[in-house]
Amino acid sequence: MSAPEPARPSLPPWMTPTNLLRVSVAVALLTIALKMAAWWVTDSVSLLSDALESFVNLAGAVFALAMVTVAHRPADDCHPYGHHKAEYFSSGFEGILILGAAVAIVWAAGLRLLQPQPVQAVGWGLGLSLASTACNALLAWGMLRAARVHRSAALEGDARHLLTDVWTSVGVVAGLLAVRATGWLWVDPVVAIGVALNILREGARLLWSASQGLMDEAMDPALLARVQQVLQTHADASGGAVVFDDLVSRRAGARNHLDLHMHLPHDWTLGQAARERRAVERALVHAVPGLRATIALLPRDHTTVFETLQARREQQQQEEKKVEERRS
Repeated sequence: MSAPEPARPSLPPWMTPTNLLRVSVAVALLTIALKMAAWWVTDSVSLLSDALESFVNLAGAVFALAMVTVAHRPADDCHPYGHHKAEYFSSGFEGILILGAAVAIVWAAGLRLLQPQPVQAVGWGLGLSLASTACNALLAWGMLRAARVHRSAALEGDARHLLTDVWTSVGVVAGLLAVRATGWLWVDPVVAIGVALNILREGARLLWSASQGLMDEAMDPALLARVQQVLQTHADASGGAVVFDDLVSRRAGARNHLDLHMHLPHDWTLGQAARERRAVERALVHAVPGLRATIALLPRDHTTVFETLQARREQQQQEEKKVEERRS
């Protein structure tokens, strides 16, 4: 059962995932121009590494925009549960791009570390880099806020990558200031390598998050706690007449799916059972926005074939465990 979602926290009407990713593409183009100009005037390998990451930002934003467009397509005969998981491909793709950029940065920084070169026009380079950093920071803040409201994995992935870019740029600026103050040319490539290690961590995190979503990871524990509270409330209100079990959940992008059994007294009419299920469905959707819940109605003390098989498996596992304990 799928029902309308309750009202979400207010955002300006234009702050949809699609519009924000379009803005992200434009900002990526702007920051590429600013950072490439900063590298050109300074010949700093750390600024070059920062500029390379902006190319990753651009590719990631374009792919995220494409995947969000796919994710918003309605369900069809081939995809009856919708296309929400498309957003995970965006996070995974961006993670791969980040890893590639990190390798390229380490390579360039290693060559410069072997053959240090003076950094020129540091003032101009710092100014251009700080301007691009301000653009990314402002956009990342807006995207994270919208990602929480729209529950968009693609939007959150792009926003967190932009935040990584912000901290990268801050590190680069600090490194250039250190070079200017001390004259130590080796600081520039060392900072670049530090930048690479930082974005390498972010790339690995995005890949892990995407893989968990594609493997039908369970709902967030906080949301599952809300579900359990709703079910317990209805069970208590029925005086023990209603029992819930076999609850399983999964996430698919912005959508949460829930399957469970609701056991009812044998003498309840079909109308009574339907009204009780509708009340539970309404409470679940109110507690977890975007939830799609499927509740199977069963009489009390009745088990399905799947439940019987599961019980047999658990019993067999317990017997095998006892045998192993005796042997040890």
